[in-house]
Amino acid sequence: MRKVIVIGCPGSGKSTFSKELHKATGLPLYHLDMMYWASDGTNVPRDIFRERLRETLDKEAWIIDGNYRSTMEMRIQLCDTVFFLDYPTEICIEGVRSRKGKERSDVPCKMPEDEDDKFIGFINSYNSESRPAVLELLRKYSQKNIAVFKDRAEADRYLSQISQK
Repeated sequence: MRKVIVIGCPGSGKSTFSKELHKATGLPLYHLDMMYWASDGTNVPRDIFRERLRETLDKEAWIIDGNYRSTMEMRIQLCDTVFFLDYPTEICIEGVRSRKGKERSDVPCKMPEDEDDKFIGFINSYNSESRPAVLELLRKYSQKNIAVFKDRAEADRYLSQISQK
């Protein structure tokens, strides 16, 4: 395991899982949100985002957390391991709500505290609209080392096992 991506619905805990995986493996950790967002809360131009991602993908080893569907296949092609946090919608909405007001090291700016109906709507539709495309990519690249976790306890057990090695 040298090049890893962590994907899943917003609120599933990709960044938290990635941080623990980083501690257990020592692999460098990169957050797509850090590449995509500017410090003033605006998103960077697409070419800058893609250049930042390309620079990371060219490195010898990495953990990259985040979805960003437009670049997901590129990341899957270049990784050796995929972790898909495939959690129920309610868990993800709870995850988003639980991080309100907390300091986040995975984004370069303070994210809005208000409940964003569009964002919650995206989470509510993730399993019907985004998840099928993710599953199709995982089928297409089934030769990769792929772990799909259905709940936080499964992911925690995995992290606990590799931390003991």
